[in-house]
Order: sequence, then structure tokens, then C-alpha cells
Amino acid sequence: MIKKIKETLGKAFKIVIFIIATILWSIFVYTIDGEWLYFTPLIAGDILFWETINWQFWKKQKKEKKKKSEIRSWFDAILFAVIAAHILRTFLVEAYTIPTSSMEKSMLIGDFLFVSKVAYGPRVPMTPLAFPLVHHTMPILGGKSYSESIKLPYHRMKGLGKIERNDCVVFNWPDEKIGRPIDKKENYVKRCVGIPGDVIELKNADLIVNGDPQKEFDGMKKQWHYNVTTQGTGLNPSILYKKYDITEGGYGRNKNEYNLTLTDNNRDAIKTFSNVTKVERRVEKKEKYSEYIFPHDKNYSWNVDNFGPITIPAAGSTINISTENLSLYKDIIERYEGNKLEIIDNNIYINDKLATNYTFSMNYYWMMGDNRHNSADSRFWGFVPEDHIVGKALFVWMSWDKNAKGLKKVRWNRLFRSVK
Repeated sequence: MIKKIKETLGKAFKIVIFIIATILWSIFVYTIDGEWLYFTPLIAGDILFWETINWQFWKKQKKEKKKKSEIRSWFDAILFAVIAAHILRTFLVEAYTIPTSSMEKSMLIGDFLFVSKVAYGPRVPMTPLAFPLVHHTMPILGGKSYSESIKLPYHRMKGLGKIERNDCVVFNWPDEKIGRPIDKKENYVKRCVGIPGDVIELKNADLIVNGDPQKEFDGMKKQWHYNVTTQGTGLNPSILYKKYDITEGGYGRNKNEYNLTLTDNNRDAIKTFSNVTKVERRVEKKEKYSEYIFPHDKNYSWNVDNFGPITIPAAGSTINISTENLSLYKDIIERYEGNKLEIIDNNIYINDKLATNYTFSMNYYWMMGDNRHNSADSRFWGFVPEDHIVGKALFVWMSWDKNAKGLKKVRWNRLFRSVK
């Protein structure tokens, strides 16, 4: 009976069986919570129908009854390559570049990173209708590369682990005002210095986590701005750059002063110069209010160097809210977790109900750049929601110094260096 049906339907029989098998397989994968296995039918489909890859290359191939045209072969190969690359980029690993100096010297401008989506679990695309292999803007033509006609709710597949304190994390910038969907916002990379439940505080530019100074390790190179005073003779720019890799800063108010961005090691080295009389870190005074610092509220006289303490929200935790502390959580309640928020007669209403407390739906993180005085980070725009997390920075596969010439443009010593 099956043989007769198969002979009658021909290739259509295979397609029907493939569709049924795919549905049954998807149900099985769903029941065991094994989302990674959803992609198996793609390989099966190529073996059965598309034949863009020779999956049995060790066997002698039979002659095709009807050989594909060269154009059709190229089309099938390119189509499969685009689909495979898109799936790889979306769910497994993606390449990024470092455009700014916020992580200098831990990561350099011109570093090209591979970022693991599986480390924390890949997100299912929230805007699935998009031009493949680009982020939010069409190359050459300009304009949006995606359509918002279909939107999916946030869902993250199971990953190999969770975000750990001091991981270098790629995420979508939460403060972006352009109005793009979450997964189409600009990508940032910073160090996650605070995980849900942590208490973060900055004291005279030093980061305190849960009451203790931030732990440091090899590969983590923090920098600050320093005022360097000399006896009147200048500092040799070539020595600063070539020997100590000091790339940021210059003259101060007069020829005896320099404003330099230094690591601890470079600071100690500069102090040994015979013509240097003082090396002093530039620190904003405590209680000095900076309006550009989160939460942009005069009730919190915080600045870039003296900040907090502040507790990082954890999913399921509940806090008391009032008009005095609402500025800390307004974006979470309203923007990130999608509630209606109103203040009427000095009372807070959430979804038209009087509220004196709030329970968080998501986990949040605190991101900071290692280049502390040259980094737009959580000090400026607050918490990073878990649905904005993209992946974990793995290693540098290429590093390009635009200021060098010839083969020296490639920073050979950084190739395939893991990100710490």
C-alpha cells in the first residue's frame, strides 16, 4: 500500500513525510526542552531535496539523471550558504568590532571579536522579518533592514551558563532613543561588574561590589584620567606610545601639565620619570551632582566617580517604591517591563492600581567599561535588562591598527587572544 502511494506521489511523497517528520520532531524537541535540536530538519532537508552539500563525500556519487544547470547550482549553493550563515549568526556565534576606547586597554579599537550566543543562550529574534546578515540598516541603500509587521515576544533558549561577574558582555544599548526594536538597537560591549542582587558603589572612582573592592585579574586593564606635572621639560610622545602604549591624553593647562589616561602600571612607570613631580588621579568630588549621571535626579547627588550604593534588581524580587526613589526604577517599570505608570496626587499608579511596591519580572545587570573615565556605561543610563543581552565576548580573531602602515596595521600579537 505504502509502495503504491510512494510510486503515485513520487517526490511529493518525500515532501509529505518530511513535513510530518518535522512536526513530530518539533513536538519531541519541545517536550524535552531541547531547542538546539530544532535545526536538525534543515540538514535533513538538504540531504533529501536541495543537495547543496555533499553529505556523503566518501561515497562514489551516482550520475544525476538530470544535471543541474550551472546557474541553478550556484543559486542553490548561495541560498544554502546564506541560510546557514544566518542561522549561525543568529543562534551560535557572531563577529563584532570594537569601535570606541571604552574598554581600552583590555580591548582595543579595531579589535574584531567572536561573540558566543550559546554562552548565555541565544535569543529568538524579536523582529524575524529582516534582511539576512545585517543588523538594522541596509548596506549601500540605507534605510531599515527589517520589518516590524511581525513581532515575537522575548524568549531565550537554554545556554551553556549564566552571566558571571566580570564577564565581557555584548548587549543592545538600552538607552537608545531612536525607537528601534530591542534586537535592532546598537550593540555595546562592556564588563558586567554587577549581577542581579549585587550592591554596587563607586568611592573616589574605585568600584565596590557587595562591600569589597572589585576583583582584578590578568587581562583586565582598568584606566583613569591623571594629571601629570613636570619640572618644565616635556614628555616624549614617542616613548609614551611605543614603550608604554599610552594613547589617550595630551597637554593640560600649560606646558608643565599633561592630562593622560593611564593604567596602574603606566601610572607607576610615569612616577619614576626624573622630570615628573606629581601624578594625581582626577576624581569628581563626593556629593557633587552630575545631571547626566543615572538616575538624573537631584535626590541622588551622584557623579562618575562617586555613585551609589545601588542594588541590581533580580527577577522575582520586590522593592518598596515611592516618589522619592521612583527615578531609579521608572525605566524598568515603564519601558523595559511594559507597564502603565502614572503619578497622581503624589501617589504611584501602575496599570491603574495604587502601588507601594513593585516585583521585577526580569533580571538586570550593571555594565561598565574598563577605561573608567572614557566610557558611556551604566553610570549614565542605568540597568541593562536581560532581554537586551546578546552574548559573551570570546576571543579576538583580527586586530587592525588604523594608525599604522603596511603589515604593521595588523596587531599580530592580539590574533586569537581570548577576552578576559
